Amino acid sequence: MLMVAEPVLGEEEKAALSRVLESGWITMGDRVREFELEFARQHGATDSVALGSCTAALHLILEALGIGPGDEVLVPSLTFVATANCVLYVGAKPVFVDIESLSLPLMSRSDAATKCTDRTKALILVHYAGYTIDREAWRHFASSRGLLLVEDAAHAAGASQAGTFGDAAAFSFYGNKNMTTAEGGAVLAKDADVLAKIRQMRGHGLTTGTFQRRSSRISTYDVTMLGYNYRMDELRAAIGLVQLGHLSAWNERRRHFVQLYARRLKSLCPAVLSPFSDWHSVSNNASAHHIMPIVLPEGVERQHVVDKLRDSGIQTTIHYPPVHLLSLYREQFPSVRLAHTEEFARRELTLPLHPRMEDIHVEQVVSALADALGQSASVEAAACERV
Repeated sequence: MLMVAEPVLGEEEKAALSRVLESGWITMGDRVREFELEFARQHGATDSVALGSCTAALHLILEALGIGPGDEVLVPSLTFVATANCVLYVGAKPVFVDIESLSLPLMSRSDAATKCTDRTKALILVHYAGYTIDREAWRHFASSRGLLLVEDAAHAAGASQAGTFGDAAAFSFYGNKNMTTAEGGAVLAKDADVLAKIRQMRGHGLTTGTFQRRSSRISTYDVTMLGYNYRMDELRAAIGLVQLGHLSAWNERRRHFVQLYARRLKSLCPAVLSPFSDWHSVSNNASAHHIMPIVLPEGVERQHVVDKLRDSGIQTTIHYPPVHLLSLYREQFPSVRLAHTEEFARRELTLPLHPRMEDIHVEQVVSALADALGQSASVEAAACERV
């Protein structure tokens, strides 16, 4: 089965894990600190905070920025549910914003402007599929309205602009991301005090951690703020350090496959819309090319296409069911309607994209897709005739 995403793990990671086990120290320590500094360096920053997940990163960013009850936060609905969940964690209200269009499935500035009220305090910009687009426009949007700007950069590790848009950015190292620590996340922040607060909050709000006390004469600690158990351990940091060493090359390989997909889709599946097509031919690294989303033609039965590709040994998936239509949020926000988001989600299909692929895999996927679309069209025509 050709998977949608597949981590690249091997002897380097095994050796790194063995060194951690041999060291006798497996909780947060020197390797976590080394990982934080290296991750920051690769993103043009001086420091970062490593955490147990990107969800933890978003949660602590909102806490550290002072967002809470009575505040509203603009969020896209085309995202993983954690983006909105973290707004609820701090007692604020998520306000769902539509995407620009089917070809540009990023949060719409025009729709965001209509959703702003005197309670709007922040916006969370999701770099969907890894594309970091319109940085200056979003900076102006936020600054002109006095809003905090948070990046959900779960898809964007290694992208050139990721972490440089606004006040803070959250990254993911989950198993299907461009680099992985199995579970894990990180924060970049413009303000060193915000980063320091997040660093303390991740470990129960303690003024000193276990490793610090082990390595010094300090034998006690204080708690000066409400904290959480959101730490990263040495095992994950060790894997992350190895993965960071390959991130740039892996992202370049992803870019190559995206460009190949774009050419082959245009040739064999011209009715299929490829979002971000204006950026597919760009040779810089403004995108991490995390996933390969396509929009199926109107009238095509998506499940039929999924089944036919599955029969050909090709996994597909959907990014994402709109958050505002999930049961939890539909019950809380029953009047939300986002036309572009709903249409995109109804027709979107994510194709395989990861560094373990070869060119022949792209050819196989597009060929199987073309075949499935032809058969799907026949199914639709037969259904119409029966009616």
